[in-house]
Amino acid sequence: MAKTVSEDWANLTLNEKVDIVIDDEKLSEEIHRTLNDNDFFVRSNQLAELTFALGTGAFVEYMDANGNVIIDYIRAGMIYPLSWDNGKIKECAFASEITLEKQKKVYLNIHRLNESGNYVVENKMFNRQGNNLTLTEIPEGVAEEVDTKSSVPRFQIIKPNIVNNVDLDSPMGISVYANALDQLEGCDLVYDSYCNEFRLGKKRVIVPTSMAQMLMEEDGAVTPLFDDNDTEFYAVNLGKDSEQKLHEINMEIRADAHDKGITKALALLSYKCGMGSNRYQFEASGVKTATEVISEDSDLLQSLKKHELILESALFDMTKAIASLLGAHTEFDVTINFDDSIIEDVNAEKQRFLQEIRDGVRQKWEYRVRFFGEDEDTAKEMVAQGDTEYPFKLGGDN
Repeated sequence: MAKTVSEDWANLTLNEKVDIVIDDEKLSEEIHRTLNDNDFFVRSNQLAELTFALGTGAFVEYMDANGNVIIDYIRAGMIYPLSWDNGKIKECAFASEITLEKQKKVYLNIHRLNESGNYVVENKMFNRQGNNLTLTEIPEGVAEEVDTKSSVPRFQIIKPNIVNNVDLDSPMGISVYANALDQLEGCDLVYDSYCNEFRLGKKRVIVPTSMAQMLMEEDGAVTPLFDDNDTEFYAVNLGKDSEQKLHEINMEIRADAHDKGITKALALLSYKCGMGSNRYQFEASGVKTATEVISEDSDLLQSLKKHELILESALFDMTKAIASLLGAHTEFDVTINFDDSIIEDVNAEKQRFLQEIRDGVRQKWEYRVRFFGEDEDTAKEMVAQGDTEYPFKLGGDN
């Protein structure tokens, strides 16, 4: 369940429908090409899963020897904060294990601020033999030190948006289930009991030894012989005065009690991980409308919006860092649109927007800003041009 919770949060936050909107069309094409070349939407989802499980993750951007922008996806155990202010990591070192020429190596990437307030990136390589590290030459084409001449960091830290109550002074995050270990153990306990109930609840048949077929072993020992494909039998010496007949023992399986126990255990785990009490159900209770899901999952929606705050900031900074590496010198706006349609009733919200436009409460361009991810100027221009792709007609059925 710990992995399921982490997977679930990753799928709710950094999924393939996350949209990074950049108002500069040419730059947008270059940045999205870079994201695709780095398999961003697959790897970022995997990093998000690790982040919710381990507490912290990071994106790190750099230019390789061929002039390509590379994004590294770093898990918690490879992140070493060097300085931080008000919980925000300012300087950091990132380690990663690689294998070159059949030799295990550790690559260390250090991001520091110089006196001018710009970032300087140091690269170091170590040979690894067990726990011993020996400094070695870095690969050809990789600079030992790079002055970015920019105050824009080329790394972004992501973590669950919950307080680290394990170490209040640490800038690192904690697992989304760090405070739900008892609930995780409870789920395992109830599930194990459920399985044992069926294992111990098998039908048994008590057979008098006088009625059992006997088998003599090589050492002369005599044991009862039964067909392994039969229901389980036990040969018992019932004594001379006992009635010589078969006795059936048919255990009653407490399935209903265990069903309730598993449902309660999952509900407690779901609640402690910020997903409300209805995220995981032992049995499906039928198809629900989006409105019903929203009303029941208000806790989940609130937690999701909270986690998106940190992810939005990280994706925004990552986009700026990639643009800097690509040599962009003009200012541009970035909008991060998350996919909340699994929880939010987007269709109902669209209909409400349309009705408010008809009532004169909203302007047409606001629809494009909200659902198309366009900036205000672009949306107003598209409406003024009477764009044929505009999603509704005020007098129609839409």
